[in-house]
Amino acid sequence: MEKTFDIQEIMNLLPHRYPFIMIDRILELVPGEKVVALKNVTINEPFFQGHFPGSPIMPGVLMIEAMGQAGAVLAAKSLPEEEQGSLIYFMGMNKVKFRKPVVPGDQIIFEIKFLKQRAKVFKMSGIAVVDEKRVAEAELMASFGEKQ
Repeated sequence: MEKTFDIQEIMNLLPHRYPFIMIDRILELVPGEKVVALKNVTINEPFFQGHFPGSPIMPGVLMIEAMGQAGAVLAAKSLPEEEQGSLIYFMGMNKVKFRKPVVPGDQIIFEIKFLKQRAKVFKMSGIAVVDEKRVAEAELMASFGEKQ
């Protein structure tokens, strides 16, 4: 199954809201396998006021947060029927690397793939790409809790 989601559908799955929702669209979703998400980076982003005035660069931790949010969409849509609607919690990250700065005007494509699931814990790998060049990568862990 492949599906695209707009921002309204993403907000139906995630509790995040402005200014902390970090993905704009889901381009591809294959439950239990992968998700491809998009983030349009604009100069209006509130973090650019202080990071860095005169030379705006998207904070790396926010790229990882965006990966986590995309991974949460994948996890939410991969849960068994009886667990649908559960909150997804970010648990950890490993092997994080930042390769190139991301600046206003860039469009980041995040690709998150499932590595494994054990009980309520998901392990995923993620990459962030701008203009076909990898700008960041990480392994992420998340778990699901109570239903909303």
